Amino acid sequence: MIYFDNSATTKPYKEVIDSFMKVTTEYFGNPSSLHRMGGEAEKLLNIARKQVAELLEVRPSELIFTSGGTESNNLAVKGAALMHRNRGKHIVTTAIEHASIKETFHQLEELGFHVTYLPVDREGRVQVKDVEQALSGDTILVSVMHVNNEVGTIQPIEKIGNLLKNYPKILFHVDNIQGIGKVPLNLQTSSIDLCSFSAHKFHGLKGTGFLYVRDGVKISPLLTGGDQERKHRSGTENVAGIVALAKALRLTLENEKKLLTRLQQVKETIVHGISELEEVIIHTPAQGSAPHIINFSIKGFKAEVFVHALGEKDIFVSTTSACSSKKQSASSTLMAMGVNEQIAKSAIRISLSYDNTTEEALFVVKAIKEMVNQLKEVMN
Repeated sequence: MIYFDNSATTKPYKEVIDSFMKVTTEYFGNPSSLHRMGGEAEKLLNIARKQVAELLEVRPSELIFTSGGTESNNLAVKGAALMHRNRGKHIVTTAIEHASIKETFHQLEELGFHVTYLPVDREGRVQVKDVEQALSGDTILVSVMHVNNEVGTIQPIEKIGNLLKNYPKILFHVDNIQGIGKVPLNLQTSSIDLCSFSAHKFHGLKGTGFLYVRDGVKISPLLTGGDQERKHRSGTENVAGIVALAKALRLTLENEKKLLTRLQQVKETIVHGISELEEVIIHTPAQGSAPHIINFSIKGFKAEVFVHALGEKDIFVSTTSACSSKKQSASSTLMAMGVNEQIAKSAIRISLSYDNTTEEALFVVKAIKEMVNQLKEVMN
């Protein structure tokens, strides 16, 4: 089995599962309880928070644990918009954000907010000058993803952050769900106010994530009813999942230091191999893209047919974002990049992890070439 769908979700590390099992069976007390078992759970929660903060070079007080990326994005965007709506109701984002951002903005528009969706170039990259031109006295938030989940384009986050230093009343949110552990991002030097993360994208467990909220930034909670997470996110904390999250993040960042070059080589092997097919159009930029995502179309073939055919060979890839893959419509990201709708409908995404090898890459390239030739014969 070759798993090349790591942008949808990653396989949890064994150490992560072991941590979860130990905490969930031996330290299952509610961290808000006053008795000893509650105190033990609270201690583990505080240790995990401190570990994550140290790994990201931020303060423990700046982390809010959530159920994952969608909640983190919703909390950041809605929380900022609702808290500061008296200051203004204009928000700036891009045309290629994840659905958990895009749909959140649509909901805010129904509540009277005005959203500017900035265009991107043919590589899927927003221009800093366009961000600046979109700002107004009514702007309260700019939200831009770090690494695009479909094509892997890296956005100029640090440059946008430097621009927004001149606008202290505008908050800067970054969706770093695809970038963490693959593309370095310093939250401090990039002047980021809010940043979203999801554990199952870096070999943690589904249902866990966190939101970075810079000290001094105020947001409205989505979930109320308790004092958990400094009243930003009520509900009993998933202590076992959070401890596992901290371990997954540490292991992933260690792998980034040791295995990033190998990951890039695996990507290059695939890109070079599929480029030999005249039917292939590669959408992922050659420069300025993440080392783990390859998006390409095979002219004349339906993406779903190709994905299922590869699945028969125990090779697992995807069409578009996992959150949108069953809609069978053309990728809005590719369309925003100027890709023809028919070509966009044939797009396939390969997404890698540090576990993948060059041998797997060569095997998949061979399988793709054979499949294209077989399907061409059937079509003819």
